[in-house]
Amino acid sequence: MSPGTPAGPHGAALRPPGPDRPRQDHPPSPPGGPPRRSPDLLLWPVLGAFLRWRHARTSLQLLLLAAAVLVILDGLFGPPLAPENLAGILPWVHWRGLVVLGLLVAGNLFCMACPFMLPRRAAKRILPAKAHWPQALRSKWPAIGLLFLFLWAYEAFDLWASPWLTAWLAIAYFAAAFLVDGFFRGAAFCKYLCPIGHFHFVNSAVSPVEVAIRDPAVCASCRTRDCIVGRYEKPRTLPVLNPSRTDASSPPPLPPGAGARGKLLQRGCELWLYQEKKSGNMDCTFCMECIHACPHDNVGILLRPPGRELWEDPLRAGVGRLSRRGDLAALALFLTFAAFMNAFGMVSPVYVLEASLAEALGTKPGPLTVGLLFLGGMVVLPFLAVALAGRASSRLSKSGRGWRGEATVYAYGLVPVGFGMWTAHYLFHFLIGGWTLVPALQQYLEDLGVPAFGTPSWALGAMIPEAWLLPVELLFLEGGWLLSLVVVYRIARREMGETAQAVRAAAPWWALASLLSAAGVWLLLQPMEMRGTLLAG
Repeated sequence: MSPGTPAGPHGAALRPPGPDRPRQDHPPSPPGGPPRRSPDLLLWPVLGAFLRWRHARTSLQLLLLAAAVLVILDGLFGPPLAPENLAGILPWVHWRGLVVLGLLVAGNLFCMACPFMLPRRAAKRILPAKAHWPQALRSKWPAIGLLFLFLWAYEAFDLWASPWLTAWLAIAYFAAAFLVDGFFRGAAFCKYLCPIGHFHFVNSAVSPVEVAIRDPAVCASCRTRDCIVGRYEKPRTLPVLNPSRTDASSPPPLPPGAGARGKLLQRGCELWLYQEKKSGNMDCTFCMECIHACPHDNVGILLRPPGRELWEDPLRAGVGRLSRRGDLAALALFLTFAAFMNAFGMVSPVYVLEASLAEALGTKPGPLTVGLLFLGGMVVLPFLAVALAGRASSRLSKSGRGWRGEATVYAYGLVPVGFGMWTAHYLFHFLIGGWTLVPALQQYLEDLGVPAFGTPSWALGAMIPEAWLLPVELLFLEGGWLLSLVVVYRIARREMGETAQAVRAAAPWWALASLLSAAGVWLLLQPMEMRGTLLAG
């Protein structure tokens, strides 16, 4: 950050004033503003009826809980060979492939159906759950650290090849969600810690779907705010919520006597995202509590242009402005570069590089060398690349920001190309090894003494013709790259206006997105390990 540049509440550089630098903000809709005309999934036949059902989320959570139990049991007691074990294929082949498809077409479906939240509900009843999450940890930095540890452990300990370790990882996840949310108020585990959830928060920005209000005028006249505090037998009129409040670690203050509201009929938003000021999918778990709690039926699941929330910068409930959140920008950049590093860990050149590093250190390839490679690929290299792009963007556009401030503003433009890489990579494994689930389930039932579904046959091919795999991967990767170019330009236009300055500001970030895309093409052309798969010879 350049000397004398003021800092925002999360350490991000603030924009210096100046009439020559127009900024095209998108303020919240004024009271009485026009209603949203976007298509609403809640109004669709069949699907809408299911989503409006009070127990829709619980039914999905129970379904994934059953799958998690199968993973744990087969991982602990089943065959040690990963492609023959449900713990070796369901989490690392099917779940990841279906997750990116879900994010691509429908948003944060995993958090909506997250099985780890069922024991959390029990924890809220058993444990006190009254402590406030520590002020020093109310940012995305803990989640970034846990994401790094998760991705490092995946490669360092070959989690994909060890059903036993995968089972214990699932058990640890359940225990962490239970303990954290059993002692702390709200959804602290989701908002500050969960690595999987933060992967979804960032990448769901590319989704064409969001939970949003239909008519701003209805929210402007609402004084009960059931969407955030919950619906009670005796609703009370509450004071107007401060729109600049970005701390969502505790519920909004209530006036004296507001506690005597009778029985809670419906919970409000589990992350306290006030719907009138909410924008986009960041921190939204698609819990749909706000939909059921709203007494005016004013919250829907609306379609929107993919990536729009990445270039818009309103004051968001529970989040603040993206352009002033250095921790959120760092999370977006980390996941972008991690997409390429994660794929690099599965191609043959990585083993040559790891062997050379181990020889230089006088040790053997293992957790240390993997950690150093990941530290370089996910931290050091991104830092240097982003610092260079930020400095170039600042100088070319004369924005007056230092490289950190510039990076905080433009980091979100790289999310689509990163998501394109995640999608191409995870779909490769899913399309190659998706049929493996059939014999694995047959084997599981046979081990239980239920051979009613035939003898397992492991001689399986890919789910699509193998000649189609590379074109499909390239389609998603380059689609993400093109969307990144659009998002970067829209951010530059927002910051600099529709002038040549916008093009100059965007150019370094276009170059960085293009370099990442080229690296992705190179990775996809390399032979990749067929993890979790037994193919026919």
